[in-house]
Amino acid sequence: MEGSTARITMVLIGPGVLCVFGIAFLWAWAIERRRHYLLLLATAPVLFAFGVMIQVFQRPPGMVENALISALFYTTAVLLLAEGVLRRSGKSFGMTAGLAMLAAIMAGLWYFAVIVPDVLVRIYIQNFGYGAILLFAALRLGALRHGKWADRVLFWVMLVFAVQFFLRTVLTIGLRTPDSTEAFAVSIFWAALHLSLAVLGAAFATAILAAALSDIIEDLRRERDVDTLTGVLNRRGFEGRARALLAQGSGEPHSLILCDLDYFKQINDRYGHAAGDRVLNGFGGLLRHNARADDLFGRIGGEEFAILLRDTALSEAIGFAERLRLELSALEFPFLPSGGRVTASFGVAAAEPGDSLEQLLARADRRLYLAKTSGRNRTLALEVLDVASGR
Repeated sequence: MEGSTARITMVLIGPGVLCVFGIAFLWAWAIERRRHYLLLLATAPVLFAFGVMIQVFQRPPGMVENALISALFYTTAVLLLAEGVLRRSGKSFGMTAGLAMLAAIMAGLWYFAVIVPDVLVRIYIQNFGYGAILLFAALRLGALRHGKWADRVLFWVMLVFAVQFFLRTVLTIGLRTPDSTEAFAVSIFWAALHLSLAVLGAAFATAILAAALSDIIEDLRRERDVDTLTGVLNRRGFEGRARALLAQGSGEPHSLILCDLDYFKQINDRYGHAAGDRVLNGFGGLLRHNARADDLFGRIGGEEFAILLRDTALSEAIGFAERLRLELSALEFPFLPSGGRVTASFGVAAAEPGDSLEQLLARADRRLYLAKTSGRNRTLALEVLDVASGR
């Protein structure tokens, strides 16, 4: 009796641990409800725990009924787990494929439980089926191995977790099953199954949770650092990333552009702040359209923007600023009179060795001030007093 109780307790440790992770995933979803895949990940361990309890406590008592009902819980849990991890990366098995895999596994188990009873075949169908589902999902997520640290850990742990279903089954059950239920309960296969569930299952759940939390933290950081009106970085976000870029000291040239929308206060005063907001949003769209993926650009003041061009010489930065100036002056804002045109002034400076962000901003700001005081709608850089004029 004591030995039986000890075995049951050991068997329930794994599902108990996974249920704790289920609660953690539910908590993560409560923080960030847009991430619906967290609900799938919260449900999977609970279903798996139900499957274990059905088998351990023999409810229902019939061997065939018990095996099929517990297998239904197990298989659904594995499919939800794989689907949840896939959806995190914008992928999916799809409902049709998921139901087809569930039906295929359950049909095979039913056939070898009712038509041609064979416990060994059922063990292989379940374990190889679950391994195949997880392995296929891991291979579809192969790009994660080149991603951030949480993604890389998740990919490799998932791959190991999938492969162990094949290796563990072959090594611990072989080609012969125990002769009785009692012998099966104390077999190496049963012990290895629940040990792998407790250890590798917990490692897999930890990797998924770490990846999900890193996503949430990254989103919070992005929301903190992005200007909601224009969709570009705010001052805090721009300065933090710009300092990090300048501190790298790659030896490649970097250039900074400061831009100020001309007569913007008059737009706000005459046509209202809603009109001014639409102008700011329009210019933010121009920045997002023209900047390269590794350039930094942000709104650092009311109508002032900064663009840090990576690996870009001063002459190229001047050309970039000119393209922006011309595109903005050609952009129509129909809610404004006189053709709805808006112009901007630009100051450009090249980063020098050892420059701090403050020093670079100060040089660009002096050129921007000169552009504003010498007529506006122009780009000025370093010793070049009039690169372009709007006249």
